[in-house]
Amino acid sequence: MTTTTDGPRAVPDDPHAVPHDPREKPLSTGATVWLTGLPSAGKTTIAHELAGLLRADGRRVEVLDGDEIRAVLTADLGFSRADRHTNVQRIGFLAELLARNGVTALVPVIAPYSDSREAVRKRHEAGGTAYVEVHVATPVEVCSARDVKGLYAKQAAGEISGLTGVDDPYEEPVAPDLRIESHNRTVAESAAAVHQLLVERGLA
Repeated sequence: MTTTTDGPRAVPDDPHAVPHDPREKPLSTGATVWLTGLPSAGKTTIAHELAGLLRADGRRVEVLDGDEIRAVLTADLGFSRADRHTNVQRIGFLAELLARNGVTALVPVIAPYSDSREAVRKRHEAGGTAYVEVHVATPVEVCSARDVKGLYAKQAAGEISGLTGVDDPYEEPVAPDLRIESHNRTVAESAAAVHQLLVERGLA
């Protein structure tokens, strides 16, 4: 029970109130962290490792996995340049919506075209929402050897076409906020590098 300052009248405590977590940061510190790179570059693995670090800081975090979004939010799209652009814009809209409401949105999505990524950045800038672009710069030879989803093998066998970085273009970021050579460091080291950048910018 709580008591008002203007008299003895008691006000019942709200039984449905959610206890405040003192570690939780203000809503204004949400951000989008977009991890771009080739298939099997390590984007999603790094994103999940980073998510753990941010949650330990008391941050609210969502990982917007490209494959999961393709299965639900953008299932109507193919892999033409226009459809890839639309895919990235829809994900960018969702990420910005989360970020401006205090969530750190981690987006491990290829986003192969520079104009698509720039449009997402401008959307964030227009809303005053923090946006960080991380290039997971793993060479195609390393990605092909990893071949987590078997895409490179399928492309080599002629079963699929339009594989980003092989027979479809990947336009590398010219000036990303951070570039990570994931083949030269561990997942933990890669995630720590992104985390440090977010700390420096007051986003972690």
